[in-house]
Amino acid sequence: MTNTEPAIVASGLTKSYVDPKRGRIEALRGLDLVCRAGEIYGLLGPNGAGKTTTLRILATILAPTSGRASVAGIDVTENPLEARRRIGFLSGTTGLYPRLTPRETLRYFGTLHGMPKAALEARIEELLDTFSIRDYADGRCEALSTGQKQKVSIARAVLHDPPVLILDEPTTGLDILASSAMIEFIDSARSRGTCVLFSTHVLSEAERLCDRIGIIHRGTLLASGTLDELATLTGEEWLEDIFRALDRRASADAGAKG
Repeated sequence: MTNTEPAIVASGLTKSYVDPKRGRIEALRGLDLVCRAGEIYGLLGPNGAGKTTTLRILATILAPTSGRASVAGIDVTENPLEARRRIGFLSGTTGLYPRLTPRETLRYFGTLHGMPKAALEARIEELLDTFSIRDYADGRCEALSTGQKQKVSIARAVLHDPPVLILDEPTTGLDILASSAMIEFIDSARSRGTCVLFSTHVLSEAERLCDRIGIIHRGTLLASGTLDELATLTGEEWLEDIFRALDRRASADAGAKG
C-alpha cells in the first residue's frame, strides 16, 4: 500500500444495543473515518464517546448495526478472517494465557498466523529486545506486572508485521520508560508504511505522534484534520483547548436539538 491509499475506511457506521438499565444505547451514529497507509491517526474523545466501539468494529470484534468498514481493502463484516490477518490489535482488555511464557505466547500466535519457523524465531528475538522483554521472556505470564504484560501484548499485536495497527490506549499501565518505548515504536511505524489508528486520553501523545486527529463525541466524528487544521477550525492553539472547544460546541448543539 502507498501513503496515498486509504488503509482504513469506515462509512456510516452505527452501533446500537439495549442496556437493561438505560434502555437503547446508540454507541455510534453514522461515523465516517479514513486513515491512510503510513499515517498515524489519533482518535480522541471523552469516556463513552464511541472510541473503543469504533476500534472494535474495525478489528472485527464487534459487528456494526449498519454501515461498512474495510481494513487494507478487506470488508471487516464480509471477510473478518482475512481482515484479521492484516490487523494488529491491542486494547486494555487484551488478555494473556497465564501459564504460557512471553516467548511461548509469541511462538503460539506466530504459528497461528502461519509464519515460517525460522522467520518467527528471528522475529521473536527482535521483539524481545525492542520491548525489553528478554529478562522475563521465559517466566509465566501470570507472574508478570501490569506493565510487563502490556509489553508482551504489544509484541503479540505486531508480531506478524501487519499493515494496520489498531491500538486502544496502548500506553495504559506502562511506566515512563516503557511508555516512551511504545511511543517511539508507534512513531517508527510511519516510516514502514504502517497505518496506525489509536485512541488515547494522553493529549501530549497525540500532539507528538499524530499526522491527523479525529475528535469523536456521542458516536459522531466532530472534526478530523491536522493539529493546525483543527486549530484554525476552533481558533484555539493547544490540543486540550481544541478538544474542549469542539466538545462544548457539540454539547451546545445537542442541547439545542433536545
